[in-house]
This record gives sequence, C-alpha cells and structure tokens, in this order.
Amino acid sequence: MILAGGQGTRLGKLTKSIAKPAVQFGGRYRIIDFALSNCANSGIKNVGVVTQYEPLALNAHIANGSSWGLDGIDSGASILQPYSATEGNKWFEGTSHAIYQNIGYIDSINPEYVLVLSGDHIYQMDYDEMLQNHIEKNASLSVAVIPVPMEEASRFGIMNTDENGRIIEFEEKPEHPKSNNASMGIYIFNWARLREVLSNADAKGVDMSDFGNNVIPHYLESGENVYSYRFEGYWKDVGTIDSLWEANMEFIDLDNSLNIRDKSWKTYSRNLISPPNFITKEASVKNSLIVDGCFVAGNINHSILSTNVQVKEGTTIEDSFIMTGVKIGKNVTIKKAIIGENAVIGDNAVIDGTKEIQVVGYSEVIGEKRDEE
Repeated sequence: MILAGGQGTRLGKLTKSIAKPAVQFGGRYRIIDFALSNCANSGIKNVGVVTQYEPLALNAHIANGSSWGLDGIDSGASILQPYSATEGNKWFEGTSHAIYQNIGYIDSINPEYVLVLSGDHIYQMDYDEMLQNHIEKNASLSVAVIPVPMEEASRFGIMNTDENGRIIEFEEKPEHPKSNNASMGIYIFNWARLREVLSNADAKGVDMSDFGNNVIPHYLESGENVYSYRFEGYWKDVGTIDSLWEANMEFIDLDNSLNIRDKSWKTYSRNLISPPNFITKEASVKNSLIVDGCFVAGNINHSILSTNVQVKEGTTIEDSFIMTGVKIGKNVTIKKAIIGENAVIGDNAVIDGTKEIQVVGYSEVIGEKRDEE
C-alpha cells in the first residue's frame, strides 16, 4: 500500500495543482516511480496506491501499472480514492485511517503481510529482505530505520531499540534524542493483527488514525513484537523545495548510492515518446542531464532538462532543475532554480536563487510570453 494522497504544502507552487508523489524528478521520473519500482523489483505483484489530493496527474501516470509490470493476470496496480458510502464520505483522516478505509481492497487479496510505504521518497530498497527479517524476528510490526547524524535526529521520528533491534521506545522529533534510528515511514504489518487493531479502535471510537501518533505507540504499549530494519543506502525525503533541489543536484553528481543504470534494479516510469534532442553548435552543455525532445541553443551547466524543454540562444542555466515542456527565451539567466512543467520564461528574464532556491510554478509565465517557434 503506497500512501500518495499528501498535499505537500512545503513544496509551495509545485503542489498547487498536483499531488506531491506526482512531482517530477531527475528529468525522466516522478517521485512515486521509486516506490513503485522498488515494489516491482522486490517481487510484489499487487500494489494499492492511496490518493486523495489532486489525483488526476498521478492516476494518468500510473494508469494500469503496465510501466512497472503490474498488469498481469495475478498482479495489478489499483488507484484507491476516497468514496461515499451509506455511513458517509470516506475521506482519509490519517495514514492508518487510509489503510482502514481500504480494508475491502486488502481483504480481496487476502495477504498475510501488508507493506505500507510513502510515495514521496527517493531511494532503492529490496522490500523482500525486510520481509525476511520480519519473519525471522517473528515480528508483528517491522519499521525501516536509517541512521542519521545525531545533530539532525530531532527532526525525525526516532526508534530506540535494544541490542537485538527490537523497538522499545518511539519518540516523535525528540529534543534530546537517545539514538539516531530515524523512521523511514516504511512498515510491514501482519495483516490479521493490524486489521483487528484498526477495527476494534473504530468500533470503540478510539483514535487510531495515524501510524506514528497512534498505531506504533499502541503496538509498543500492548507488548507486540515490534522490530527495526536498518537500511544503509541512499534515502531522501523530498518534501521541501531545498531537499528536492538537493536530491536533483545529487542525482547529477552521482553523489549517492542510487545506481540508476543498474540493470538488475531498474527504475521504471511512464515515458511518452519524444523526438531526439537537438543541440546547436553554439550551445554549451557541461555536467548535465538532457532528456529526449529538448532544443538547446544556450549554455547549460550542472542542470537537468526534462522532456521537451526549449532553451534559446544567449541563455545560461546553472545548478537548476527544469521540468517537462518548459520554454525558455533568449538571453535568460537561471541559477539554482526549479522550473515547473510547461512554464514559459520570456526573453531577458533573470531567475537567481543564489541566496534562496527560486521556484516557477506549473504553466507560470515569467516575462513576456512568446509564440512557440
């Protein structure tokens, strides 16, 4: 179950009309592609994607799941949205409430275990290894954790464990953290037990709407076997403008353990066919990613140009992430910026994020709009 219904308000303009997991990343991907690809590579055949906020682009992107091989006879990708029922509207009030509202879908698959993921993280992870650890520990709940610097631990939900990895205490953003085991928001539950906990809470009117605030503390208080699963690879929560920009720059530099070229662990996406790139003889491209369909007549340095971006002559782009369909005029200067899909940047515009990362929203027009050439 991939939780993909968040609004992502910290991404500002970029999530004004699109769900955070549908935001583009790395020139060819959307953020949710990493969770979906991890599922496909881990041998998971049935994936439910829980949506709520502005789901149109996300729905169109995932479609029937064929891009991730999730369209077979015994597999599928299901979009799960809020709905109306006789007892009222089924709006999702929290992470675990979203799971509870989709009990019918999960029961139809009849699983022994349920993997719950966030749809807004960049990482490559074998969930089967986490499942095997869950089974070996005879766990009722397993929580994936990643070590973070102690000076940053107060920003995260921290899982304090004993010497065997069993979680004995959960602290939400503690002022004085006791460990650096940060929760990644990745959980494996024994489905029968989780179903019982959520159903009983609903029947008794007990708030069990959120995994971090309610479910995990309840499991610990009840003496359940709750274990950590330590992950050592690259993982990035791209929920802010700064972190999204940083992750894209790291993607260019290969300054992480994401091996996007690893054929044994492919990162899949739904990519439409575009014409070849055209880079003029006057153009200069250095240390950058240029995706299909781009026309480049300017100077590109340490930046990502997504599909079908146009860059006219005299323009300089540095340390920036340009999303699909952006049209950039002549003699434009762009530094340390994120330019949203289908934006139009007129001639002579200056977008300088040297002091603070600058963002241009989807289809936003900066300067005078030009006729397409």
